[in-house]
Amino acid sequence: MKLLLVSDLESKFLWDYYEPGKLSDVDLILSSGDLNPFYLSFLVTMSTAPLLYIHGNHDKCYATRPPEGCECIEDKLVTIKGLRILGLGGSMWYSGSAHQYTEKQMEKRIRKLRYQLWRAGGVDIVLTHSPVRGYGDCDDRAHRGFECLADLIDKYQPKYLVHGHIHAEYSSKKLVRERQRGNTTIINCYERYLLELP
Repeated sequence: MKLLLVSDLESKFLWDYYEPGKLSDVDLILSSGDLNPFYLSFLVTMSTAPLLYIHGNHDKCYATRPPEGCECIEDKLVTIKGLRILGLGGSMWYSGSAHQYTEKQMEKRIRKLRYQLWRAGGVDIVLTHSPVRGYGDCDDRAHRGFECLADLIDKYQPKYLVHGHIHAEYSSKKLVRERQRGNTTIINCYERYLLELP
């Protein structure tokens, strides 16, 4: 099973230089936020794969112009193609705009999902916009990760936590795509990332 993970920057490879069939082997598309809704609609139209998304901290236009043909899984746990996927968008609060949360607010969102997690018997993929604190985040408030996401993956041990928000140019070092916390692989899917599952 092949998953296309996208966030933060519209891929020229997939949009500007698209060629028919480029997405034909993709089974599922997950968006970690901060992408043009027309881009997401384009991806779902040019593939046969469903597209699930959550909000980034810059996705205010989704309220009036959501991506067509795509499913928002914000604060939901859905099962698709046998995968249990949990959506928790937004960033750390820094200016008071939409889709920004304090640590306590994010903890509360996670608590409200406990019944869904129990009923589903756990989760396979946690889809977030912000990273886990200490796992590829930055020190400035806007790009700091959430500590409660670490508690979430420690408790439920999903196979993957997929996030965006941290761009390649935010560091002089090469962007680290994968990190490990216990049994969970944490993936930064900035722009695009292909994940193949057995």
